[in-house]
Amino acid sequence: MALLRKLSWRLRAEDGFGLIELLAAMVMLNIGIIALVTAFSSGQVALRRAGKIATAASLADRQMEGYRAIKYDLIKLDSTSLASTDTTYRNDSSYGADGTYTGDADSSKNAITVTCTSPVPDYCNPSRLATGADGKSYRVDTYITENPVTSGRNVRRVTVVVRDATSLGTVLARQSSDFDQSTG
Repeated sequence: MALLRKLSWRLRAEDGFGLIELLAAMVMLNIGIIALVTAFSSGQVALRRAGKIATAASLADRQMEGYRAIKYDLIKLDSTSLASTDTTYRNDSSYGADGTYTGDADSSKNAITVTCTSPVPDYCNPSRLATGADGKSYRVDTYITENPVTSGRNVRRVTVVVRDATSLGTVLARQSSDFDQSTG
């Protein structure tokens, strides 16, 4: 009976449990802090990416507005600059998976080219580097194709692709717009 009473007293006593409880509380607190830091870190990455996409969309808008400000006959790319584009430019889906973006008259995707004045203006340049509002460098690629429509008028499709200049495979924004020959 004395042994049972001594064991019962020992179980009810809280001596030594404060250290174990403190250790458990600290482990739980650390897990919570690590979860918060991870959430803030992933949020920061998402905000940075969203900022890049917004800047790229703004650059694409600016390039497209340049085409809206000129006459239909001036919507062309510089032939010399187009010939010197790299594989990133030529491998884009806007270029044509079969490589038909050559300007040939019988091609289904006719590149509209002309010899532009030097320095080549932005609206005439097929591929250029631009600095965004965030101070980072972006690559703005422009594709222009002409397709006949049933009414006999031609329509030029301008596609602007903005890529991250540090990793050219990353497309951040893509915009297309059709320009009708009758609009001037």
